[in-house]
Amino acid sequence: MSQLRLNPLAGRWVTISGDRAFRPGAFDPRMLPVEADPRPCPFCPGHEEATPPALETYGPAGQWLVRVVPNLYPAFSGQDPLTVEHLGPVFTQARASGIHEIFVFTPDHDSSWADLDDKQAGLVMAALRDRFEDHANTPGVRYTQAIVNHGREAGASVHHPHGQLLGIPFVPKELSDEEHGFERFAGGCVLCTTLEAEAEAGYRTVLEDDGAVVVCPYWSGTPYEMLVIPRAHEGHLHEAKPGDLVSVGRAIQRVLDRLRRLLQDVPYNLVFHSSPHLHDSMFHWHAHVLPKVTTRAGFELGTGVMINVVPPEQAAADLNSVTP
Repeated sequence: MSQLRLNPLAGRWVTISGDRAFRPGAFDPRMLPVEADPRPCPFCPGHEEATPPALETYGPAGQWLVRVVPNLYPAFSGQDPLTVEHLGPVFTQARASGIHEIFVFTPDHDSSWADLDDKQAGLVMAALRDRFEDHANTPGVRYTQAIVNHGREAGASVHHPHGQLLGIPFVPKELSDEEHGFERFAGGCVLCTTLEAEAEAGYRTVLEDDGAVVVCPYWSGTPYEMLVIPRAHEGHLHEAKPGDLVSVGRAIQRVLDRLRRLLQDVPYNLVFHSSPHLHDSMFHWHAHVLPKVTTRAGFELGTGVMINVVPPEQAAADLNSVTP
C-alpha cells in the first residue's frame, strides 16, 4: 500500500509507492551521451585559452587539478542591486544580476566525481568553500547555489566533468522553504535529529564516518535519492572545518561510485544547499544526490507531489549491496 510521507525540510508531502517498485535491473542504462563538439574540449588541460581567465586554480605550478572560470554564457551577471520594476498588474521584472561560474573539478576528460580520489575530492570541496566565501563578500549576492549535472538528461551540455556556481540576488523558494523547515522543527536542528534517528533506525543509512553521513531519506521523492549530511552543525558551507569538507567530498565520491555500480552510468544532479549569505539561523548545510532514473510526469508537475516507486529502505539496501 502506498504511503504519504512528509518532507520536514521542504514542508511538502511525497508519495512512497512500494507496490510499484522496480528491481534495480528495471533501470537499465539509458543515459544519452552529451553530443560531441568538433572543437577541442574547453575544459581540458592545454585549452585554457578557450575559457575566460581563471578566477582560481588549484594544484602544483603549471599543472592545475581544479579550475574555476567565469561562465561564457551566464544566467546571472553584473553588480546592479536588485531593483524591481512593475510594468503592469501582473508584469514584474528585475535585472538578473549576480555571478555564474564553472568549476572544472578534474583535468581528466572522461572521469566523474565517482572517480575522484580522497585528495582530489577534498580539493574540490576546498575550492567550493573559497568561492562561497568570495560570493558571500560580494555586494548584492544573497545566495550561492553549487550544482553538478551529470549526463544530458540531468542538464550537462559539455562532457568534461564540471559543476556550476551561481550567486544570485535573492533567496530562492526552495531554500526559503528549507529555512522555514528548520524554524518549524521543534526538536532543535532537523538534520542533526535526522542523523540520530537514522542511526537508531539503521536501515536507510548508506555511508557514515566521523565527518559525514549519507542516507536515503525517509521522505525521498525520487528513486535512490540521497542526502549527504556533515555531522558538525554549521549553517554556511564556507565556514565548515576543512576536515568536514573533506569528509563530505569523500562521502559523495563513495556513494556515486555505488550508484554507478548498481545502476551503471545513470544521470544525476548533485546539489549543495548552504544557508543564504548574511542569514544566521538553525540551518545545517548539506548536499542532495538526485538520480534521474524516472520521469517527472503530469501528476508531479501538476501538483508538486512526487511519486517514488523505490522506497528509501529498499534503495539503501540496494546501494549497500554493492559495497566494494
